[in-house]
Amino acid sequence: MMDLSAIDLNLLVAFEALYAEQSVTAAAQRIHVGQPAMSAALGRLRSLLSDDLFVRIGRDMKPTAKADAIAPQIAAALGTIRAALAEPPSFNPAEAKTVFTLATSDYFASLILPKMLAVFRDQAPHVNLRVITVEKESFIELLEGAIIDVALGTFANLPPYILQDDLLPERFLGVCRLDHPALAPGEITLEQFVAFPQALFTLRRDATGLVDQALAEQGLQRRIALTVPYWFALPTAIAASDLLAAIPSCLEQHFIQHYPVQSFEIPLELPSWAISMAWSKLKDQDPANRWLRQIIHESCQTIASQWGPEH
Repeated sequence: MMDLSAIDLNLLVAFEALYAEQSVTAAAQRIHVGQPAMSAALGRLRSLLSDDLFVRIGRDMKPTAKADAIAPQIAAALGTIRAALAEPPSFNPAEAKTVFTLATSDYFASLILPKMLAVFRDQAPHVNLRVITVEKESFIELLEGAIIDVALGTFANLPPYILQDDLLPERFLGVCRLDHPALAPGEITLEQFVAFPQALFTLRRDATGLVDQALAEQGLQRRIALTVPYWFALPTAIAASDLLAAIPSCLEQHFIQHYPVQSFEIPLELPSWAISMAWSKLKDQDPANRWLRQIIHESCQTIASQWGPEH
């Protein structure tokens, strides 16, 4: 069996050109090398294959029986290599019948899905969408394994093979029922803020958040009367009680439009952050994944354009 490590791929390209042109000069011109280089390639091929391969008869270099025998396989092999190295096929959303899977929170899904589904309806009518909960402990493995296409949320300390791009700015706003006594004078004071019981969204089964950390720095503490693992459990509970809650500003418009609640500025210096999109470097140049990321970006730009400057 021949040692393939001794064969330069360029020799196969030279053979293909010689077989097609039956001329050293024409074959050299075909693959843009000099005639001496083509003659040297023919010499190496003859040595490797122990056959003359091409014999001069008149003005032509006629292939030997061995050259005729191996020419179809060499052409097929080079065709396979060219196909493998060609640009990947473009993604045609109008004809695609693929399934995209996103990992994100319920509140961000409620924000972005209407925009995305409108695009899918118009541009990709046969593409299906799956949404799963984003789990901080496992979403990197899900991206690596192509179980999910992208993750949407707030991420930190990502490995270098997970890429990230910011989508929307985010900060905390307060929310309470309409006609809440804490807002009767106008803006809520810090004393009023800590005086009323509060609700907290948490997935960690604890009762401490960023607001509690900021209060602790000032020697203050609030009473967490309710914890929930679902953002959309908050508005109905708040509307029916004196509870206050800190919510991401992305949720504000949905809450005040659909529930009898109002928002307010929390009287604390709280950090802002960004909602980001994360995806695997393995999928970075994949046409379908790039199209999906573009649609997500455009949907977020539409959302941002609908927000006021106070967001």
